[in-house]
Amino acid sequence: MVLALARGAEAAPAAPGFLLNLLDGTPFDSRESIGKHVLVLRFQASYCKPCVRESAALNRVADRYKDRGVKVLAIHVQDTVRDIRAFTRAQKVTYAIGLDPRLTVGNKFGFRGTPYTVVIDRGGEIVASLHGVSAVSRLPKTLDELLAKK
Repeated sequence: MVLALARGAEAAPAAPGFLLNLLDGTPFDSRESIGKHVLVLRFQASYCKPCVRESAALNRVADRYKDRGVKVLAIHVQDTVRDIRAFTRAQKVTYAIGLDPRLTVGNKFGFRGTPYTVVIDRGGEIVASLHGVSAVSRLPKTLDELLAKK
């Protein structure tokens, strides 16, 4: 996928639209981001050790790119609200948290385990799918290349 971004020769697949509730109870509709934001979806869970280890780095990415039109949304899968709240307090989370207890959203994106990161461009197309650890460390390169294409 990242190669398609660099070459621009192939169209990226369209991201499926989804609705979910944020941890604060606010509804989130992914379709409202089209044309406005680059959307980074981070599928994670409070019980996922790599997710805990990479949370501070995800905070830094969210803070670094928020003024450049990038929205980071961590979607907690198969997790309880109580555990997610404890996670956000312990990790001092600054990014938005969405709830996907039954993998309704995760399954639309080919979720196969945490952590899993998807980058969706302003046009609503998936430009990167990063499975496993260290995805957060690879995000700046992906985002910088994407934002440079304006």
